[in-house]
Amino acid sequence: MNKFSGLFIVISSFMAAQQKMSLQDCEKAFQENNLQLLAEQYNINMADADILQAKIWELPQLSGQINAYNPEDRKVFDVGRAKGAQVTQLIYMGGKKKNEIAFAKSNKELAQLQFSQLLVDLRSQLRSTYFDLYYEKLKLENTNRQLGYMNDLLAAYKVQSAKGNVSLKDEVRLQSIVIQLNNDKIGINKNILEFEQTLKVLTGVTDDIEPELSDSEAIDILAAQPFGDETELQKKALENNADYQYNLKLIDNGKLYAQWQKSLNVPDLNLGAGWDQNGGTFKNEVNLLVGIPLPLWKSNKGNVEKANFAIQQNQKNADFQKLNLETKVQAAYKTWKSQYDQLAQIKSDDLNNMELVYNGMLNNFRKGNVSLIEFTDFMDSYRETALQIYDMKNGIIQSAEQLNQLVQTKIFY
Repeated sequence: MNKFSGLFIVISSFMAAQQKMSLQDCEKAFQENNLQLLAEQYNINMADADILQAKIWELPQLSGQINAYNPEDRKVFDVGRAKGAQVTQLIYMGGKKKNEIAFAKSNKELAQLQFSQLLVDLRSQLRSTYFDLYYEKLKLENTNRQLGYMNDLLAAYKVQSAKGNVSLKDEVRLQSIVIQLNNDKIGINKNILEFEQTLKVLTGVTDDIEPELSDSEAIDILAAQPFGDETELQKKALENNADYQYNLKLIDNGKLYAQWQKSLNVPDLNLGAGWDQNGGTFKNEVNLLVGIPLPLWKSNKGNVEKANFAIQQNQKNADFQKLNLETKVQAAYKTWKSQYDQLAQIKSDDLNNMELVYNGMLNNFRKGNVSLIEFTDFMDSYRETALQIYDMKNGIIQSAEQLNQLVQTKIFY
């Protein structure tokens, strides 16, 4: 009973570590749990704090004076007869505060675009990894099916080879296919582990994720086509791609920064009031205090020039990003179209025929109607073709996801 209980616990633990999740479930978990996304959100919060800080004026300055030494009465700290006080406030001129606030608000817009781009990149990685895992699981299932039969066949041939009923060469031929299948399985399992690890990091789900995708859903995803040709997709990308919009916004941001720096050349005004008990022309006189720097030269000239150069640099970067985005969309569309057309040439009847031939070869080999050489040649060809078909299907989805990542609006219908 203890052995059975222990086995039950092991099986239960294994089953508990697996969690079936649809793509929508994964995206929901990603939105709620992804640590990179949550951390990036704080940049927007910090930008809000910068806007708040930009709105705050300098504090008023309060100063006072008392007598330190009265030479007439030879008294030290004659506070009762000589003291005064002043209050001054810095008044910003030239629209400094308005320009500083506008620049801070522009920085927040940049932070929001950075967040949007990170969201797109991580979601695209999530979706790509999800489909990678889905097709690797199918490849593993297919490989295990072949291995199950080939291992049984190899075991039988080893018995017959030991008895001298079949040649060692036949046994080695079968062993070669088993080794190839096991090598495929090792590579597939390695990929599965990597994809599962990536999904755990992206979704925050600690269990191994089992993709929950029906055959009909997979067929619909493969059959989806983008709305419009590459020219239309390029236009949509320029309108919606957050990374490109970020570079455009940098130009506006640079102009606001330059305007702010120019306004810093305008002298500010110190305005205040002062009271003097006995040191002025009149007793207890109240005076208006006005102070302003003498604009003998532009104290912020270097920063203004630097800001203007930054505008030009941002413009060149935006031009580069535009060209780069257009070429990427063009390449991604052509890649998708090529893969889509290639798979479209393989009809569903062809795939069904391949499975029929596979099952027929197994039955005929068992009955002795097919030689070992014919059988092993077919199995080797089937093994490679099965893996290639799964890779072709996954390739279409991956190229479609790349288009989605670049265009960043709904394009597949």
